Amino acid sequence: MPRSVYMTLIAAVLVAAALVYGWSSTSSAVTGPATIRITSREISRVRVDVGKPGRGVGDTEIVRQNLFNRRLKSKPIGHSEYVCTFTTSLTRACTVTIFLPRGRLIAGGSIRYHDLYELAVLGGTRLYDDARGTVTVIRTTRRPRRHILYFRLTG
Repeated sequence: MPRSVYMTLIAAVLVAAALVYGWSSTSSAVTGPATIRITSREISRVRVDVGKPGRGVGDTEIVRQNLFNRRLKSKPIGHSEYVCTFTTSLTRACTVTIFLPRGRLIAGGSIRYHDLYELAVLGGTRLYDDARGTVTVIRTTRRPRRHILYFRLTG
């Protein structure tokens, strides 16, 4: 059989397989359902005051935390970065990136009280590339600021 006929036959088989099984641009990573429990310790907090002195609409708060799973090891397993814009003098709209060993999670929502809040998990990368769900954050100490983070991932 001539080489050109052989290559045409292979190409036709590949195209037929793609049509039967469908082209897929999605990742093969599957996130959920899963529950993740980790702790955090704040390492920096910067507030940018853009209007009148004091906390007000439009001010920005940037928070960085180390993340731990003490059941596995005492050193940090990752970190998180919050970027929040105050929408009132008490409420802020936040986007959070959580950097974990096997990928990143992105969460966002409104925070009024630091002691207890819930954010939507909007997506992620690598292992978490199709992540959806919620993260509930509970403050456990004030100085230094420490939290428990409960992720409930659905997919």
